[in-house]
Amino acid sequence: MFYAQDSGSVKKSITGTQIGLFGAEVYNEAKLSEKLALRSQLALYPSLWGGDMYNKTGFALTPAISLTPKYYYNLRKRADAGKNQNNNAGNYISLKVEYLPNWFVISNVEDIQVTPMISFVPTWGLRRNFATNFNYEFKLGLGVGKILGKENSTQIVPDISFKIGYDF
Repeated sequence: MFYAQDSGSVKKSITGTQIGLFGAEVYNEAKLSEKLALRSQLALYPSLWGGDMYNKTGFALTPAISLTPKYYYNLRKRADAGKNQNNNAGNYISLKVEYLPNWFVISNVEDIQVTPMISFVPTWGLRRNFATNFNYEFKLGLGVGKILGKENSTQIVPDISFKIGYDF
């Protein structure tokens, strides 16, 4: 099936929401060039703990904000093959810059604090559409993070995600 509205370039602006096992997010992807978009995002990340070492099972949701330049490298190829690349349905490489602040924590345990951290994670991903405005996105990356306010606190930061979303 050929999608006549598809031009093989990044769309002007996409706003949506996605949810998966590793969090929920609200985002906007703004076009910077034919193949480059800037994704700004607010996310809530879940944490779960329990077992014999804890007196109860706990959960927490913590916020994060990020900016991610995304280079969509196969939109033209998908358009030439007649494949849907509406709402940036294509493969990409990106560099996610994320800040985890200590603004608030939603939890069943009192007085939980988050140690602020900034991370830089290069990722590879793919984004596809189904139905009219629904999408799914898979990404995989590995980067570094720095816990703020502490010396020698560099960490390895994985970014593995599969999310289902809706574009407004």
